[in-house]
Amino acid sequence: MSKHAILSASSAHRWLICTRAPRLEQEFADNSGEAAAEGSAAHALAEHKLRKALKLRTKRPVSKYDSDEMEAATDGYVDFVLEILAGLKQTCSDPTILIEQRLDFSRFVPDGFGTGDCVVIGDRTLHIVDFKFGWTLVHAEENPQMKLYGLSALELFDGIYDISEVSMSIYQPRRENASTYTVFKESLYQWAEEILVPTAKLAFEGGGEFVPGDHCQFCRAAVKCRARAEEKLNLARFEFSLPPVLTDDDIEGIIAKLDDLTAWANDIRNYALEAALNHGKRWCGFKLVEGRSNRRYKNEEAVAEAAKAAGYRDIYRQSLITLTEMEKLMSKAKFSEILGELIEKPPGKPALVPITDKRPEINTSAKQDFKEEI
Repeated sequence: MSKHAILSASSAHRWLICTRAPRLEQEFADNSGEAAAEGSAAHALAEHKLRKALKLRTKRPVSKYDSDEMEAATDGYVDFVLEILAGLKQTCSDPTILIEQRLDFSRFVPDGFGTGDCVVIGDRTLHIVDFKFGWTLVHAEENPQMKLYGLSALELFDGIYDISEVSMSIYQPRRENASTYTVFKESLYQWAEEILVPTAKLAFEGGGEFVPGDHCQFCRAAVKCRARAEEKLNLARFEFSLPPVLTDDDIEGIIAKLDDLTAWANDIRNYALEAALNHGKRWCGFKLVEGRSNRRYKNEEAVAEAAKAAGYRDIYRQSLITLTEMEKLMSKAKFSEILGELIEKPPGKPALVPITDKRPEINTSAKQDFKEEI
């Protein structure tokens, strides 16, 4: 069996919409890069800490991505899982917890399998917990990856435990996101029968249509997908005319697609640059040049010694360590006690986002009333 499933759980949000994508992606190399490597390191550390908390044999992994942020994030993940386990123990004397468990959902998806970060099973409720260290916000509600893991775990344990519902949680510390979505197992099986199975069959066979959208973000074929290009170029027909030329509906349509359009344009630019830099590709009307850069010290200690030897003394500046470092130095309790009243979180820069965004809306009515009075 291949290392990666063609219809993986993590890519289900794509192939459930764009059924042609999985087969096309096979033609492209997996260049997931530093973000994926950092995520793998965070998962390895989270697994170690959870095993240690459960008094299981484990060896701490070491990577170049180790950081205070990763330490705090993985500690929080362990606390999150242990809280779920403690809750189950109140009604179930022998709950089961599985860490980095291989989950097979091939009954529903051809050759389908994946790895669940943590599965906790007790009477009545089966918990699926997914640790995400990335920046792209992911919610548990109607999340197809979590549903696939839920179906897999039900296949393993539904006959052993009296399970009536599946609770799916995503713990994403970088986005201060801990979301949980719970469904009855009958609803999960109904979704599998009516939507998952027929769509997975179509995707595995390479049938259906190319359907561009937000799900293209992590598709390996996105940069050369004609359907996605046609969608973006169709938006460009507006030629970004000045707002008075466009209707409000036009502007709303453009705003909704700007982020994805920008991402697509950057993907094309990066692809062209990589082809020119590493494969000698020459693009008509373009040339490869060295970009602008800023000066920097080769060796700060040598610079300091040379400056001091020349009689210059005022060459250092002093600043406080970061909030994260300070909190780790003091512990969270002491940090709150000593510095709590001296810490503030200023409002962020206003941003126009989709109505589905979880953040509360800014009230601008007062500003509008002021303008009308003037």
